[in-house]
Amino acid sequence: MRTHYCGELNSQHIGQIVTLCGWAHRRRDHGGVIFIDLRDRTGMSQIVIDPDTPEAFALAETVRNEFVLKITCKVRPRPEGTVNPNIPTGEVEMLASEIEILNPSLTPPFMLDDDNLSETVRLEHRYLDLRRPAMQKNMMLRYRVAKTLRDYLDTAGFIEVETPMLTRSTPEGARDYLVPSRVHHGMFFALPQSPQLFKQLLMVAGFDKYFQITKCFRDEDLRADRQPEFTQVDIETSFLNENQIMDIVEEMIRRMFKQVQDIDLPNPFPRMPFSEAMNRYGSDKPDMRVTLEITELTDVMKDVDFKVFSGAANMAGGRVAGLRIPGGSALTRGEIDAYTEFVKIYGAKGLAYVKINDITKLNEEGLQSPIVKNIHVNALQAVIKRTGAQNGDLVFFGADKAKVVNEALGALRAKVGHEKGHVDGRTWAPLWVVDFPMFEHDEEADRWVALHHPFTSPKDGHEDLLTTNPGAALSKAYDMVLNGWEVGGGSVRIHRQEVQSKVFDALKISAEEAQEKFGFLLDALQYGAPPHGGLAFGLDRLVTLMAGAESIRDVIAFPKTQRAQCLMTKAPNEVDEKQLRELHIRVRQQNVAG
Repeated sequence: MRTHYCGELNSQHIGQIVTLCGWAHRRRDHGGVIFIDLRDRTGMSQIVIDPDTPEAFALAETVRNEFVLKITCKVRPRPEGTVNPNIPTGEVEMLASEIEILNPSLTPPFMLDDDNLSETVRLEHRYLDLRRPAMQKNMMLRYRVAKTLRDYLDTAGFIEVETPMLTRSTPEGARDYLVPSRVHHGMFFALPQSPQLFKQLLMVAGFDKYFQITKCFRDEDLRADRQPEFTQVDIETSFLNENQIMDIVEEMIRRMFKQVQDIDLPNPFPRMPFSEAMNRYGSDKPDMRVTLEITELTDVMKDVDFKVFSGAANMAGGRVAGLRIPGGSALTRGEIDAYTEFVKIYGAKGLAYVKINDITKLNEEGLQSPIVKNIHVNALQAVIKRTGAQNGDLVFFGADKAKVVNEALGALRAKVGHEKGHVDGRTWAPLWVVDFPMFEHDEEADRWVALHHPFTSPKDGHEDLLTTNPGAALSKAYDMVLNGWEVGGGSVRIHRQEVQSKVFDALKISAEEAQEKFGFLLDALQYGAPPHGGLAFGLDRLVTLMAGAESIRDVIAFPKTQRAQCLMTKAPNEVDEKQLRELHIRVRQQNVAG
């Protein structure tokens, strides 16, 4: 039907007769001459219809926004003074000779060039929202990213293998989406949270280098910017150590940024142990563009009179830490109160602070804060020296269990850093975080849980710690962080059954339970499983960062809301009684308190 796309016409096409198909983005009547901006996925062309073509002109008068049109026209230069340098087709316009309305349109519920749309309205009419140039650009970016990654992996000798969408439920971590079986009464499949076990089995099967761009599913509690279904770039290799795996995927990301957006990422990416990331930045995914750092103060606060600090400093697993804000004395009381409320999201009970007015006077005259009188001079001197505080600065304090302090001050560091300009000017700051602990302690259940997953290998020399001191064991795990977002994570896997059994013992997973849940993997490890490891990238997160989008929903064609609903199709929905009977399912009525 068409000879060219709207967005590809330029001065080289002048004099040619072309046929374009697309949507009427807008129609303008300028005193006897009608202009239609015709849009397709490549861009916009300006169509001119004048009265010399009466049939086309009469039809153009009836055109409204989003009508689907086929237009035959001649490419000509735009008149002097009307060139639009902001669009690729801005040097030319098209003089129409024939117009055909392929399909009219109802008046859209919103203007496609309105940047202040309600997300609810957008998601209800996603097929229209996706016509917006910004969304078209995001989806094309997503396509180019996926293609570039796939091409790199293909060139590097990786084989794309599909793994099952219907598998067994292994209720570890996030909740599974369950799929009832009609054939097997009372039995359920689960949608995969990850292809983890299958890609390990592919290594046992000798495929050596595997990848897949695949959907994963997690029935997680509702949180901002999480989707119940998401896309992973999944990678697994054999006979490579963690440094070799990181080198391969780092080069993949570096090349992808260069090819897709002409961005030069550093070579190599810096690497940081987990312990350093938590101590200095309070996060295992620190935004390295932010220049603020957390300072350790636990040891000097053990004997101060301020019980909030001394109590935390003396408790098992407690921490007292400071966060220096250069020029922070200018913060208003209202701003400090707002930051105090912010850290409560992360479990902090409050947010103590000291404004530094005169570092030569370590008392209430030089240090403005209600807590100064309850902190002895030695501790105050340590605060000034360790944080490097100067006159006019402010130091925030966190005092609680280390996990609470880290999460609260880590989040505060990022928030204040961006709001108050404490950033180093870099657009992109990639980082590898390495040497993660094997386990973290679940206080509620009083047991160790895997920090990544139970198939992660301990570092060399740490196998004995699995039985003697699990909390001290480090793993061969690694996360790629970009601008404060974890975009990829992986590890070298356990390939020997005896090591896997030690991990299960540390996790208090009995031999019977392990055989029931993971027997097929444990059996496979006994048949010559090679050393192997891999990594998975979150494609949605990666593209969101590259697009500069506000939400991952802006880079997914048909996303769910924060309540895991599709507003367009009204999913999830009830099903009829016949379907339920075939699946041997009865829906229990929810009790509503009266």
